[in-house]
Amino acid sequence: MQALITAIAFASLAAWFYLAGLRGRFWRSGPALPPSAPGARPSLVVLIPARDEAACIPHSLASLLRQNYAGDFSILLVDDNSTDGTSQAAAALPADGRLIILQGAPLPDGWSGKLWAVHQGLAHPRARAARYVLLTDADILHAPGHLAALVAKAEEGGLDLVSEMVRLHCVTRAERALIPAFVYFFQMLYPFAWVAGSGKRVAGAAGGTILVRRAALDRIDGVTRFRQQLIDDCALAAEIKSSGGRIWLGHARQARSMRVYADWREVWQMIARTAYVQLDRSLLKLAACTAAMCLIFLAPPLLAALAHGWARAAAVLAWCVMAFTFQPTLRRYHRPWPWGWALPAIAFFYLCATVASAVLHYARRGGGWKNRVYAGITP
Repeated sequence: MQALITAIAFASLAAWFYLAGLRGRFWRSGPALPPSAPGARPSLVVLIPARDEAACIPHSLASLLRQNYAGDFSILLVDDNSTDGTSQAAAALPADGRLIILQGAPLPDGWSGKLWAVHQGLAHPRARAARYVLLTDADILHAPGHLAALVAKAEEGGLDLVSEMVRLHCVTRAERALIPAFVYFFQMLYPFAWVAGSGKRVAGAAGGTILVRRAALDRIDGVTRFRQQLIDDCALAAEIKSSGGRIWLGHARQARSMRVYADWREVWQMIARTAYVQLDRSLLKLAACTAAMCLIFLAPPLLAALAHGWARAAAVLAWCVMAFTFQPTLRRYHRPWPWGWALPAIAFFYLCATVASAVLHYARRGGGWKNRVYAGITP
């Protein structure tokens, strides 16, 4: 038994040495776009799919209408059959002709609601004629120079997709405890350096901010190939990268989310909505994920408390490496450094929500969002 415990402790330590040093240094708080220099910019359309976003949409649209963008740009809002007056709230803004509001058609079978709205927006003549399309959510606030910085990055780097993990809302007690880890786990799944590397198959994007070259969208037939996907941002990145496109993913300095998670139940629901989709709805992958999470995150504190000798030493060191790698994300969200030691407990919360996601799927209640359930959609 002691030999097994020691083997588990050293396996966990080896995993953390790999994660810290060989997985694209995912844990770093970067890269981020620099401010853009003044200059002419190509045509751009901002496309926002929105469903029941009347509370957020006036603020997000106002931030876009205040952009310092030295080029032709317009905003397409696709109202995905909202029931709360989203279109009326948007129409009340003084937009100087730059805002176009489209009423979405009913959702057909085989599409996710967001991608159906995006598909309709991409078919609009303005979106067809633009050099770039910015896909953003209705709850994102953009600093005045954000559009220019995104386009400058794409133009200077010859990139087909530029995406950012926007700064998430981190004010409530539940958010302060759980949201930084969401960003950390996202970086672990999609190391930003690997996403940008042409020699790596890893492709990822964050849905709050995705700038896409229109030619790249046409090359992959828009969003129709992955119209059923619930994790649509990463699906789009994968399609563009596999077609030979160059992509980039970083942290946003000029965009932040207004989406509030009031308590732990709302964070749990956010995770459980798509976590099992991330695992391709596979029980085998769920079992592998559970085993990996237990080895990487749960074994170090348990063995540090219960084991002896070399097993305890290896477990303590693994826990230290874990806490160290969490520090850049904690600093980004202005959380104190001791929260690094709490990462195992936070990871256990995420693991339980992932298992709950599988339970919801088999109960045909998975993937629910804005009064829709996509239990029948396959990844």
